[in-house]
Amino acid sequence: MSDCLMTPKQRSLRDEARAFVREGVSRQLLLDMDAEKTHYPREYLQKLAESHLLGLRFASEWGGRGLDWSHEVLALEEIGVLGSSLACLYSLPSIVGEAINTFGSLEQKEKYLKPVIAGKLTVAEALTEPRGGSDFFGATATMKRDGDFYILNGQKRFIVGAEGADLFLVYARSNPDVSSHKAISALLVERGEGVEVQHVYGLMGTRGGGTGRVYFRNVSVSVKNLIGQEHGAYEVFNQMMIPERMTSAAGALGLARAALEISTRYADRRKAFGQKIREFEGVSFKIAESLTRLDAARALVHETARIIDAIGNSNYVRRMVSEAKKFATETAWAVVNDAMQVMGGIGYTNVYPIERLLRDARLMTIWTGTNEIMNLVIQHEYYRELLSCPSSARDVEIDALNSDIEGEKVYE
Repeated sequence: MSDCLMTPKQRSLRDEARAFVREGVSRQLLLDMDAEKTHYPREYLQKLAESHLLGLRFASEWGGRGLDWSHEVLALEEIGVLGSSLACLYSLPSIVGEAINTFGSLEQKEKYLKPVIAGKLTVAEALTEPRGGSDFFGATATMKRDGDFYILNGQKRFIVGAEGADLFLVYARSNPDVSSHKAISALLVERGEGVEVQHVYGLMGTRGGGTGRVYFRNVSVSVKNLIGQEHGAYEVFNQMMIPERMTSAAGALGLARAALEISTRYADRRKAFGQKIREFEGVSFKIAESLTRLDAARALVHETARIIDAIGNSNYVRRMVSEAKKFATETAWAVVNDAMQVMGGIGYTNVYPIERLLRDARLMTIWTGTNEIMNLVIQHEYYRELLSCPSSARDVEIDALNSDIEGEKVYE
């Protein structure tokens, strides 16, 4: 969002996040995470909490600032310049916190949400399983009621933040007799007996964020830790689409912006054939195209944020957050690729961080629902909107010379 469109409060928050990124995160941390010398930067989350930058959308009662999405996406873009690992870890309190804040009891908010925002508890969302990722209803982890407890068994993989998480939001099959959306429940599971985390991944990018596989073996969890209704995780999941996809989208803006700025400065310095390479159309047009894509993606993300703030959750919001996630992450991938092309061979080395940003950007089109799943959601919701509601707009279909020849309009 342009500065001239921001409110003073938005500009102040953006500047706070920008200052944190500039001064609160060391170059060495980024290098150590990418080299997998650091598997989980807990101190980074504690610093964010000390700066009062975690859980921005949640009430001050729980330690947040009571802000809305139009503010949070501004902070997320700034954090996004650090790459996808730190942006994702920053987002997890917002994502898991959404479930607790929307569906949790006062006791759960006091016990879990408050310390999460304060940086005293770290969290991860345990959804993906070895047999599949996008197939939410295919979850095979099980939770069986036993008096005042659930007994949880199963495993999850590709769980960002698992390495250092104190608390997991787990989706598990609670009703084995049905295969519909009434089969799954959501549960808050503390790290303890029966919970094992394995750091098993050699990731191409997005390193150092504690991604791991989590095993749950006869874990006893109090029924008080159920999020929402029993067998009601579909409702939780639908709400969680908002923070999952909006945080991915806004973080992608920052990553793309960082790559574009590096390549633009390089094009203004690097000379070939007796002139700056920015003077060649093959280079300058890539900069122009990247900037246009980035501005368009940013506009979509901020428009979607305002829509969420205005109407909450709905089928329309579901479409818009899917569009924002798809377009912003695909924009990031395209912009980083073009940045590397502008810089040539040096962009392919670790002299510049472009190669790391490219490795990070690749995952963004996969996680929080692949962009193919985003396409399914987008087209489904648009068909629903267009075909179910009468339009007050002009019927442009009649604006053809032979539009009234019914015999030509054969559909079967």
